[in-house]
Amino acid sequence: MASTTEPIAGVRVAAIPWFKIAWVAVLLLLSFGDVLYGMAMEWYTDDDMSHGFFVPAVAGYIIWQRRDELLKVPLQGSAWGIPVILWGGVQLILGTIGAEMFVSRTALIVALVGVILYLGGSKLLRELAFPLFLLLFMIRIPAIIFKQITFPLQLFASEVAENVLSLLGIPVLREGNILEMANHKLSVVEACSGIRSLLSLSFLSLIYAYFFDTKPWMRAALLVATIPIAVGANAFRVTLTGIVSEWKREFAEGFFHSMEGWVVFLVAFVFLILTHQVLDRAYSALKRTA
Repeated sequence: MASTTEPIAGVRVAAIPWFKIAWVAVLLLLSFGDVLYGMAMEWYTDDDMSHGFFVPAVAGYIIWQRRDELLKVPLQGSAWGIPVILWGGVQLILGTIGAEMFVSRTALIVALVGVILYLGGSKLLRELAFPLFLLLFMIRIPAIIFKQITFPLQLFASEVAENVLSLLGIPVLREGNILEMANHKLSVVEACSGIRSLLSLSFLSLIYAYFFDTKPWMRAALLVATIPIAVGANAFRVTLTGIVSEWKREFAEGFFHSMEGWVVFLVAFVFLILTHQVLDRAYSALKRTA
C-alpha cells in the first residue's frame, strides 16, 4: 500500500491517510474500550500504577516532537500488519475469557504494532519503536511475577533496616518482613517493597536518557542502573522509617510517611542523574584514549 507524497516547504513528506487512521482508531476503541477503562481505573486507584497516566502522554509527546521527521518517512504499508492485528484480536479474546489482564492489555500494543505496520510499513514501525516500548509501562506486570519480585524486595529492605538499626544501637528483632522494636512492630508490607519506585524510576530513566543523551546504549545502561538505585533507596526509606518511629511514631505514618517516600524517590532520581554523568564522562574518557 504505497502512499503518494506531496511537497511541503520544499521537502517531500508522506501524505497521511487520515480516513484509514480514523476508522482503524474507531475499531481499536470499540475493541479495547473495556481494557482502556480498566487500566485507567487501576491508575487512579492503585498507587503502584499511578505513573500509568503519564505513560501514554509522554509517548504521545515524543511522537509529536518528532512529527516533522516522521512525516518524511515514506508510507509503504505492509500486508504483514493484518496477521499481527489478528494476533492482537485473538490475544484479547483469550485474555478476556481467561480473565488474564496482562494478556488482554498487551494485546492492545500488539494491535497497535499491527496497525502501524499495515498503514505505514516497517520503516515507520522502527521509527516508533521507542514510544511503543514505553507503553509497556502502563500495564501491570502479571500477578505471579509481581509476587516473585515484591517478597524478596520486602525481605531485603527488612534485613538492611535490621542491620543498620542494630548498628545505631536501636533494639530490633526481625521475623521475615516484620521488625519487632521496643514499643511497636514495623511491618514492611507490599506497598513498602520498593516495586512502585522501581517501576516509576525505570520509566523515568528511559525518558531522561531519551531527552538528555543521544547514545542509544545509555537508555539500557540507565535502565539497568535503576535496579540497585531503587532497591537501595527503598531499603534506606525502611531504615529511616524505623529510626523516625523510635523518635516519634506519628512521623512514620500517614502524611509524613508518604512525604518521606516522595523525598526518597527524588533522592533516587538524583542518584540516577549522577550515574548518567559518571557513565558519560567515563565513555568520553575512553574515547579520548582509544
